[in-house]
Amino acid sequence: MEEKRSRIQLLPMEEARKIAAGEVIDRPAGLIREFIDNAIDAGSTLIEVNIEAGGSRRIEVIDDGSGMDREDLELCWKTHATSKIRSMNDLKYAETLGFRGEALAAAAEVSHLEILTSTGGRDAWRLEVGPGETVKPQVEQTRRIKGTSVRTTDLFDTIPVRKRFLKRDFSEANQCKLTFIDKALAFPGIGFRFTQDKKLKICLPPVSSRKERFTAALLHRDEGIFLHEISASGNGFTVTIVLGGYELSRNDRRQQFVFANGRRIHDFSLLQALEYGVQGWFPNSTHPIGAIYVDIDPAMADFNIHPAKREVRFTDPGTIHHRVTQTIRDFVRHRNLAMGKQYREEDTEPDLQNSLNFSKESKGPFGYWKKNDPSIDTIRLAREALESPFNQSYNAPESDALSWAADPSSLYNLKYAGRLFDLFIMVEQDNRLFIIDQHAAHERLLYEEFLAKPIPKQELLVPIPFGTESEEEDRFLEMRQEELSKLGVFIEADNGFWRVEALPAVWRLGDTETVKAILNLKDAGENIAEHWAATLSCHSAIKDGEYLDESAALALAEAALKLPVPRCPHGRPLWFEISREELFRCVKRI
Repeated sequence: MEEKRSRIQLLPMEEARKIAAGEVIDRPAGLIREFIDNAIDAGSTLIEVNIEAGGSRRIEVIDDGSGMDREDLELCWKTHATSKIRSMNDLKYAETLGFRGEALAAAAEVSHLEILTSTGGRDAWRLEVGPGETVKPQVEQTRRIKGTSVRTTDLFDTIPVRKRFLKRDFSEANQCKLTFIDKALAFPGIGFRFTQDKKLKICLPPVSSRKERFTAALLHRDEGIFLHEISASGNGFTVTIVLGGYELSRNDRRQQFVFANGRRIHDFSLLQALEYGVQGWFPNSTHPIGAIYVDIDPAMADFNIHPAKREVRFTDPGTIHHRVTQTIRDFVRHRNLAMGKQYREEDTEPDLQNSLNFSKESKGPFGYWKKNDPSIDTIRLAREALESPFNQSYNAPESDALSWAADPSSLYNLKYAGRLFDLFIMVEQDNRLFIIDQHAAHERLLYEEFLAKPIPKQELLVPIPFGTESEEEDRFLEMRQEELSKLGVFIEADNGFWRVEALPAVWRLGDTETVKAILNLKDAGENIAEHWAATLSCHSAIKDGEYLDESAALALAEAALKLPVPRCPHGRPLWFEISREELFRCVKRI
């Protein structure tokens, strides 16, 4: 009778160790991450990384840290050998980058490992161990200055299935470089050097600020002037944010980083907070560059939920998210208000890091403008349409709804210079020419109006029924129903579906676009009012090609040039200025 064989088998210890090591070290960059962590924990002031053939042939990390004595060296390569914790309870308070004692053991399972170390620069020791080694390796005396060198060769030679999935040397080397930069960004006070195939690629001397390190590691030197460093704090945590101005905007998010207690982590929520904070200040489809550094009490975070420590679980993530968003939003608004003031003043940019307490009264190019103040009436664009902006729409050219307030040129010596490409208004003032985007300018003015007062809603004769596609959308509508009503959107639940009962009086989109716009607000976070005001103003503003007569164009120009922030709600500039001297230089008259 054939013996029945169980489908579940215990793996041999040697195979289990290799598989476990492969979870920690999945590619050369994984070794570099672990070795640099150990070097930082050892108190190093200089760390050098050398790789060959994308790291598969050789990886070496050299530091000037505390080093190890002979006894520690004999133990360090064994599984879960660590100097950083003694029990599970210690994980709650671990402040080091490494703590599980798995890096060197994993390296020994997947490569040939060599360690040279010295605690004082006199007695130095060398250990060499290969994959699957069962006999205790011998420790030999050698020479080395204080610190440790960890070298691996022939990565994954004994695990062909893992080696087969490595990419080309160029791609693996690039991943090693990105991991190296992550560590360098987190520790600006440490010097870092990266050598690839015996050629020095990156040299980062120690610096005093995270902003300086970000500039040196990722930007051209002259771009650093557009980088800012701001900070905030909360109960048990502090946040430092390195943020690029819109001068450094990018088409992707590759230069956005989040660090927690020195670790680069994947945290969508905090990256989202970065985007929320700059909302309305960057042109469409562009993104800020920057890094969020969270320094938090270890008892308030769990760093042990991912094999490579790439994720962290915070006890109160909502508070950190809110603090980041609000700090960035305040700073960006302050910076843009200050820059708007400078368009007419030649003083230098104020120190925006030291104070985020900006005045509610802000100066634009042609005068003062105060938000939520009755004096906002003085910059309304239309005698009819914008005095009651919720009751009329613009139908050019038959309607005269946009007959703007008369003779602004008498106040600011503006002179109408014409139209350009059916979109731009040109006005002269003294020896300057302003080219104004009529849609963007009108959009910003409407945006400020929508935020300054409640948005009247209009009941629909025929409600718009719609369904949701996820529980997340249902939760959003239930939780924000009252807030949506204040924004002019009244919705009600209806037997598992929803109905739109009322919309802002200026709303002009069809049913499908309306539902989509409402549901898109779930991604606006805390900025739901600003996001909705931006949507309303975009659809209500004058469009490309719509005609304005001279008096209307002058009034719009005056209103736009009085705004403290010369950008539309989506971040595009409202106008461009060129001086008489600059123009004369262009045509070689000077």
